[in-house]
Amino acid sequence: MKFVSFSFLLLCIFQAVSSQPTTDPKEVAALSRIIEFWNLRNKLNITGDPCAQNATWAPETANPRVSCSCDATICHIIHLKVYALDVSGEIPIELFDLKELMDLNLGQNVLGGPIPAEIGQLSKMQYLSLGINNLTGTLPPELGNLTKLISLSFSSNNFNGPLPPQLGNLTSLQQLYIDSSGLSGPIPQELANLKSLQNLWASDNQFTGKFPEFIGTFTELRDLRLQGTSLEGPIPSSLRNLDKLDSLRIGDLGGADSSLDFLGNQTSLSILILRNSRISGQIPDEIGTFLKLQLLDLSFNKLTGNIPSSFQNFPLLRYMYLGNNGLSGEIPANIISSNLVSLDVSFNPLFGKLPLNFARVGLSMNLVGTSIDSNNLLDSQASGLLQCVRQDSECSNSNVTASFAIKCGGSSQTSASGIEYDDESEILGAASLYTSSNNEWAVSNAGNFISNPNGPVYTARTESQIIGTLDSELYKTARVSASSLRYYGLGMENGKYTVELHFAEIEMGDPYSWRGLGRRMFDVYIQGDRVLRDFNVQAEAGGSKRALVKTFEASVNNTVMDVHFFWAGKGTCCIPYQGTYGPQVSAIRVSQASDGFGSGKRDKKRAGKIAGVAVGCAAAAVIMTSVFYLWWTKNSPTHMRIHTDSSRKG
Repeated sequence: MKFVSFSFLLLCIFQAVSSQPTTDPKEVAALSRIIEFWNLRNKLNITGDPCAQNATWAPETANPRVSCSCDATICHIIHLKVYALDVSGEIPIELFDLKELMDLNLGQNVLGGPIPAEIGQLSKMQYLSLGINNLTGTLPPELGNLTKLISLSFSSNNFNGPLPPQLGNLTSLQQLYIDSSGLSGPIPQELANLKSLQNLWASDNQFTGKFPEFIGTFTELRDLRLQGTSLEGPIPSSLRNLDKLDSLRIGDLGGADSSLDFLGNQTSLSILILRNSRISGQIPDEIGTFLKLQLLDLSFNKLTGNIPSSFQNFPLLRYMYLGNNGLSGEIPANIISSNLVSLDVSFNPLFGKLPLNFARVGLSMNLVGTSIDSNNLLDSQASGLLQCVRQDSECSNSNVTASFAIKCGGSSQTSASGIEYDDESEILGAASLYTSSNNEWAVSNAGNFISNPNGPVYTARTESQIIGTLDSELYKTARVSASSLRYYGLGMENGKYTVELHFAEIEMGDPYSWRGLGRRMFDVYIQGDRVLRDFNVQAEAGGSKRALVKTFEASVNNTVMDVHFFWAGKGTCCIPYQGTYGPQVSAIRVSQASDGFGSGKRDKKRAGKIAGVAVGCAAAAVIMTSVFYLWWTKNSPTHMRIHTDSSRKG
């Protein structure tokens, strides 16, 4: 009897094992070919059935990951993840034999070539991520066949051509990430069908035409990003309907001016960035009712009138940027709330008293180019500078200089040719001004890196050798900015100057890894004239950690040299980590054009000056003269290039 029972048990076990479903043989062969093609055998060594129970490659945390769905007789592969493994090569055609795929994640690799048209066969796909790769070609219209897609990402690639109108078929789409993908042309009207969108990232593309009116019908939107494109305003009033927005980032528009009339119902916003968007008119009081705001950036626009008194009511606001506008009147007394970290109101015709709590520990504030009474500022140099701005004539100029050199973001250094570069390792805030101890130059910064894992850091550093130079140490540190970085030469003799700018890309690596696929792009202005547009240091230098020197001629006619590094929304945002973008500069040297770079004249004159000039009223007067020039002539056509045209499309 026991023998019969045991035999029956073995039979049951045998039947159970023999009836366990197995993976579709065609999919097994396709997966094996994919593993070989991408050289993944050492990471995904599947020798048996890929859908075997309790497989180590099946959990959500596995990478690479292969996961399946089985019925009584057969299994199909529905999840494939090959994420951030620096896989190279093209997308193999065998991938499209996995016709039951619902989730495909190939993000953060170095895949090249086009997206094959066969991708349209994966009609059950719900989540498709191809972002941060080196894919090229045009987007296949067959993507429009994937009508079950919930999330689609192909950001940070090198595609060309327009968005296919067929993407308008993806009516279930909730997330669309296409930033920095290389696309161009008008945004198709067919995309108006994407009513379920919650996240739309489309910055840093060459989109043209008017800002799409239909975006105002995406009433489920939580996060909208459209910076660094060639779109033209005005911003449509239909955006007023987007009352679920948590983050709105629009910038760098051309064309007609916009007003802020489209704001009013977005009380859920925590981030509102409308920087450099040709916005004119007054700031509506309603923005003061956006009580969830943590970051407000209206800088580099054409706003006029007073700062609303309602701006005293933000309980959570940490960063406020109103600089480079035409705002007038007094700053509201209680604008500095308990959570405010940075306040930038620079280059506005504001006057009156400093706001309350201006000296609070941890607050950085930039008032350059205003007429605000700053006698009580702790920084006496900045105080003197602001006093000068309020005057109707130039300050006296007893401390005259003919040259200066700055080690941006680092300690003082002497170059191989004997040039002494001043220390500029000061810890700058998200809205701050610093004047040098020798009163020859100043630096201001505005902007903060959102979600940067390294925190509020505005310098970059590397331990690697910099090639292409005898001064490797000069390039191992750099000053970076999320928006606007300006260096001012103060008390300069009138005449012609040579401006020497030193660069090296030290945060983004070479593209042997996905970490090197980032693109940093920014503009450079000297004396209000744009001398570099969409400047990519890495591309011009021929790689990362390579020195690059750009030399320009400029004239000083009123004691000030202005070198402005400006981010116009271009370049990738998040490679190798979030918040990697914006201007980066290693060193600056400005000398009179008649003074040869190897003459040493600057250093001899400077040594004598430092020994003989007393720092006091004369030093403050020099700084006063400089920034007074920048602000007081703001309404003249030549100076408008510095504060307005410098942030527009050419």
